[in-house]
Formats: sequence, structure tokens, C-alpha cells
Amino acid sequence: MAQALATPLAPSLSLICNTIYRFSLSKTLSFSTPAPPKFGGLRSISCARVGGVEIPNNKRLECSLQYIHGIGRTRARQILCDLSMENKMTKDLSTKELITLRDEISKYLIGGNLKRCNELSIRRLKEIQCYRGIRHMDGLPCRGQQTHNNCRTLKGKRVAIAGKKDVH
Repeated sequence: MAQALATPLAPSLSLICNTIYRFSLSKTLSFSTPAPPKFGGLRSISCARVGGVEIPNNKRLECSLQYIHGIGRTRARQILCDLSMENKMTKDLSTKELITLRDEISKYLIGGNLKRCNELSIRRLKEIQCYRGIRHMDGLPCRGQQTHNNCRTLKGKRVAIAGKKDVH
């Protein structure tokens, strides 16, 4: 029992979940310790960390780069083309390729920095009270879309107005 209390949380959870218990001859409960994880390349790690985001290992590089905010299909293809890297599975990347990929991605405005830049530009529009800034403040579309029937995402749910419809 003292051994079970001294083990960390994760192995003790795996011991509780196991339905097969082994008993020794002295009628005490003996626990089998799990094997330590292997650290050899990306195959043992479930995700690679690029640009502050964990990209999945089980997808091709072009698709897994799109998990980073600010990188879409076109930019992912452009990055692979600039590095002259083939579109292979992420888990098959070597450490050297992963480092060059991180260096190339760090040249772009991505993630939290991109979100912060967009928020600052919208805040500037609101402060100078231009048309687009006013539309942002009112929660209406600012790129010329009609608002009579559409833009429910920005305007929210419809609010019924009493006496709006004429009775014939």
C-alpha cells in the first residue's frame, strides 16, 4: 500500500483502471510499473510544436501547418515551396527539418501577434470615428453588405417589435 501511495498520479490511475491484478505468494498486492516512454524522434510524440501551436503528427505537412492561426492553404504551400521541402507526414520530419520549418514560420505574423495586430487596427478605427469604426461599434458589417435581411451573426437574434406588421 505504501508503494501505491508513493507512486505518481498517472501510474496509480493506470493501476486502478486495470482489471487484472497479480498476487504474489505472500498474499500481498504487487503492482507492475509501466515502461518509461521512449524519446526517439517525433514518432513517440503525438504533436510537434511549431509557431507556439501543437500541429498533429498524423497529417501531411501542408494540412498540419494550417492549425496555426494565420497560415492557410496558400501560405502553407508557399512555406513548403520556399524551403523546397516535400509534403510528407509530420511525424516523418527530422529534427533538422523541424528547426528550419520553425525558422521559416517565425518570419510571418501568426498566432497571438496577428490577433493583437487586428485588434489594434480595429481599435484605431473606432477611436478616429471613421465609417468602418462606427460600424464595428454598432456591431454591423463594414464592407458594404446589405443589412435588411442578412448579417444575423453580427446583429444577433431578431427582436420582435410590437405593431410592426400592418393589419389589412
